[in-house]
Amino acid sequence: MKTWCIPKPGARFVAKMEDVLAVYQRPYDPRQPQVCLDEIQKALRSTPRGQLPAAPGQGRREDYEYERHGQCAVFLAVEPLAGQRHTWVFDRRTKLDCAVVLRDLVDVIYPDAAAIVLVTDNLNIHHPACLYERFPPAEARRIAERLEWHYTPEHGSWLNVAEIELSVLKRQCLHARLPDTAVVRRRVTAWRARRNQQQAKIDWRFTTADARIKLKRLYPVVKVQ
Repeated sequence: MKTWCIPKPGARFVAKMEDVLAVYQRPYDPRQPQVCLDEIQKALRSTPRGQLPAAPGQGRREDYEYERHGQCAVFLAVEPLAGQRHTWVFDRRTKLDCAVVLRDLVDVIYPDAAAIVLVTDNLNIHHPACLYERFPPAEARRIAERLEWHYTPEHGSWLNVAEIELSVLKRQCLHARLPDTAVVRRRVTAWRARRNQQQAKIDWRFTTADARIKLKRLYPVVKVQ
């Protein structure tokens, strides 16, 4: 009897997808926290002609003209099973900034963890190599050894739970015009404190079994002869 596989374009996709879904099925372990990391860019804009404050029965009103002030980057790491999230606001989104986030995860946020199970997308800054561009080799290696990387597949960033939390962040915190990085940082910090106090958790229910049914068209066809 021979078996062979007829590959489809989705074979690589499903392999990475099932890897991430398997991570989400692991039970909670404080020694190996599951952390999802992602970031967004926020356009910085001010309203030169000013605005009218909110009044009873009417929200704040601002002039339609605005002035651009570049943009900043908001990094977010969320631990879905613990209902905790952590944020960083930088002037840019670079490998060097991502390296700072990874160091903080290892040394500040989870110093007692044996390993941090990290889920990210395939953006080029999300790679252990960024550590070597920021820190001396020994320090970079020390941080890298504490991270267990799991990448979402290409066009599969929806598998990253951090995207759900970033959507909440944008709706609740970043929808208004914000003029500079300092204002963004204050708003994001206040939002994070409130969400962590609530211990808002994300109940991820899409499993590997579900994927094999609902996304069956992406799987290679195996024939037996």
